[in-house]
Amino acid sequence: MSAVAHEQPITNSPSQADILLESFLSLHSPEGFRAELIEGEIIVAPPPDGDHEDHINHLTKQVIRRSKTDMSLSNNKGLRLVSGGLCPKNHVIPDAMYAPEELRILRGAPPWMEPDGIELVAEVTSSKPNQDRIAKRHCYARAGIPLYLLIDREKSQVSLFSKPHRDEYTEVHLAAFGEPLALPAPFEFELDTKDFL
Repeated sequence: MSAVAHEQPITNSPSQADILLESFLSLHSPEGFRAELIEGEIIVAPPPDGDHEDHINHLTKQVIRRSKTDMSLSNNKGLRLVSGGLCPKNHVIPDAMYAPEELRILRGAPPWMEPDGIELVAEVTSSKPNQDRIAKRHCYARAGIPLYLLIDREKSQVSLFSKPHRDEYTEVHLAAFGEPLALPAPFEFELDTKDFL
């Protein structure tokens, strides 16, 4: 009787998702550019224009000055969000994110942190607006971030997405630039959007 050799399956080989994630994490973006991994696609974005930063500035001033809860702000902080399906973990960089100051979630945080404690993420549309309108919205909802505020320059409107369920927000409130938009707890103030005009 002779023995038949059986090939053993390779169990330690990396998946495509692992290879993509490893490639992303080792990527060196040109100075001033930022790279994100969103639903299995590596996105490299150029530095934002002045109007983009002006919108974030006006949003941030209102949140800091008018929010009922004292908020911490982070601009361009890396978030690691669980993805769906076969995609690797998403690595996104919101234009702004806010969390209650008392939590001090930024203290000791790694470059790519978990979204625990974040109450609101904000994006201003730029060169790829559908990344902000669709892909990032799904990522933030999937991560359970309570509020997503989208300042859509092309549509001249602000959208507030709330009540995340799976990979979508179940409520959306819209305001054209110039109209107020109510922000719920823990913010509890009306966002003045006149400065976005």
